[in-house]
Amino acid sequence: MVNNWRIGNWTRPRQPTHLWCLVLTFALAVVTGCGYSSESLYPSNVRTVYVDMAQSKEFRRGIEFQLTEALRKEIDRMTPYRNAPREKADTLFTAEVLEWRESTLGRSWLDRPRQTAATLAIRYRWQDMRTGKILAEHPRFITTVEYVRPAGETTHNAIDDATSKMARKIVESLARDW
Repeated sequence: MVNNWRIGNWTRPRQPTHLWCLVLTFALAVVTGCGYSSESLYPSNVRTVYVDMAQSKEFRRGIEFQLTEALRKEIDRMTPYRNAPREKADTLFTAEVLEWRESTLGRSWLDRPRQTAATLAIRYRWQDMRTGKILAEHPRFITTVEYVRPAGETTHNAIDDATSKMARKIVESLARDW
């Protein structure tokens, strides 16, 4: 660094040009923003939703009831919408359980399942009942959970986990893209 000495006082050395460019770029990014918005990610013209009882093509019964209940709770918890009776709802949410499949990930030395993966596949549609417009639709929506039988986890635990996880994923998918 070169010291510039002028009759009794220091003068500041010149700053490199690239540093000023960096500071200017940062200031410009802060001033113009980065696309942030305080607007809701969910459509604002919807206030209420009716979640119809899910249907099922699966042999194992009860998954559709758990999915419907988990979805209603997740909508109440994570969205600005209220659950409403079908006659008073702005929108209708329908779902169908397509498949529940379990597969062994690991076996014990006695050839018993040690770790199991369970996959839940559904289809759903979210429709505006006032206009008939489809707000969201997914022909095959999949989630997978793992459970360990020797640790006392059962298929029932896996179904609980899968329906809760599926409800979270569905509600996330109802939000608009950035």
